[in-house]
Amino acid sequence: MPKVSVKVKWGKEMYPDVEVNTDDEPVVFKAQIFALTGVQPERQKVVCKGVTLRDDSWANFKLSNNALVLVMGSKEEDVPAAPVEQTRFVEDMNESELATALDLPEGLINLGNTCYMNATVQCLKTVPELKNALLGYDPSSGGGTAGGLTSALSETMRALESGGAGACAAAAARLLNALHAAAPRLAERGAGGQLAQQDASECWTEIVRALRMRLTVAPEPNSKSLIEQYFGGTLDVELVCSEADEPPTRSNETFLQLSCFISQDVKYLQSGLRSKMAEQITKMSETLGRDAVYTKTSKISRLPAYLTVQFVRFYYKEKESINAKILKDVKFPLELDVYELCSPELQERLTPMRNKFKELEDASVEKSLNAKNKSHGDSKKENKKRSIVPYWFENDVGSNNSGYYRLQAVLTHRGRSSSSGHYVAWVARGDAWLRCDDDTVSPVTEEEVLKLSGGGDWHCAYLLLYGPKILEVPEEEEEPMVTDVTEGPAGNPPTALA
Repeated sequence: MPKVSVKVKWGKEMYPDVEVNTDDEPVVFKAQIFALTGVQPERQKVVCKGVTLRDDSWANFKLSNNALVLVMGSKEEDVPAAPVEQTRFVEDMNESELATALDLPEGLINLGNTCYMNATVQCLKTVPELKNALLGYDPSSGGGTAGGLTSALSETMRALESGGAGACAAAAARLLNALHAAAPRLAERGAGGQLAQQDASECWTEIVRALRMRLTVAPEPNSKSLIEQYFGGTLDVELVCSEADEPPTRSNETFLQLSCFISQDVKYLQSGLRSKMAEQITKMSETLGRDAVYTKTSKISRLPAYLTVQFVRFYYKEKESINAKILKDVKFPLELDVYELCSPELQERLTPMRNKFKELEDASVEKSLNAKNKSHGDSKKENKKRSIVPYWFENDVGSNNSGYYRLQAVLTHRGRSSSSGHYVAWVARGDAWLRCDDDTVSPVTEEEVLKLSGGGDWHCAYLLLYGPKILEVPEEEEEPMVTDVTEGPAGNPPTALA
């Protein structure tokens, strides 16, 4: 009998008729207890008939209908703590901060070293096309562990959109189970039996891999993956041997993210990306019959709408047997231009949209200079409706047609090793920014986000997610194809299929 109804007693509080499904892992039950009591799962001691519930097994913990389950543990707010930040009063907030503070979205509770998963989900949630596809996903479509992970992520997105803390807690627990099933290495436990901290980049990769298999953009079985369409780019690659007179070798490669390698000379994201595009590698030379040094030059030939960048901050330290962290400060911009990383052919295709951005910026500057001399008629003209110009090429929905990006999410790590420390998501919502620290969501400023560039023991950027910079024009100037980017491309909305 997998489902039973029990009574949960915490201190003087009694919660009757709590339904428990023992087919789920115990962490799901602990998430339910959190929703009832506010006691974090890692602070709970759950006892029934003298047996303590483990996180990973129901062994010896026998539940029956009307059984009494005792919960011991205190809420974090019950433990006195010194304030870490100066109190901010509503009167001191600007308009965007006030709007955000009064309508903060839900967070995801930490089920025991699961901050890496929570931060990944909050960052991916900022992609409207992906979020909408997940909200419409059919959980009965099967698909093995990839389907299970996609289904669990779909449930989590729905809980974050419209559910309360209890729904989000249960969804997070099921998502963790699905993630462990899809990637067993992420289910490792420490010496004390607790879940081990995992690398957020590995979690990101596993989730994206599952979504790549399960989400398509049209009803046809062989349709393109939504992930490939909106996150996937291509590179024109040329290999030239530095030690022999060989003809250059040319090929194409695909990518779902770019890497920013951190060396002594890299101080800015752009220079780290450039260095990766021109690098020295060693490979077998058929002319010399041995390994030789080659110069590998890469140019982007297709830009995705959403560009993921990983700072390569971790390296394996043999002496301590850990993935040690590079703390170096590497600045990143709120607006990123990758034109110089593109092939000449793509640069030519990007030019028309870039010119439109420049024309709009020039017009804005001119209007600002002439603001004092504006007539009432001109002022009225300023209030006209504006339309969004498509950010993709007409024959390539999900691409980027300008090379301009706007930062919309930062996943940070605080600590000295990938297997320890803490992960947090910092996400843009309109003109405001939010810090999603597990189930605590709070407003932050752009200045605070830009301070996540590293250089010390504070949170530093590990993964960046850039979205397309949007061009808005007065309605009479609008392009033939106009869409609201929050709902996906007109005529080609993302569809979640089996």
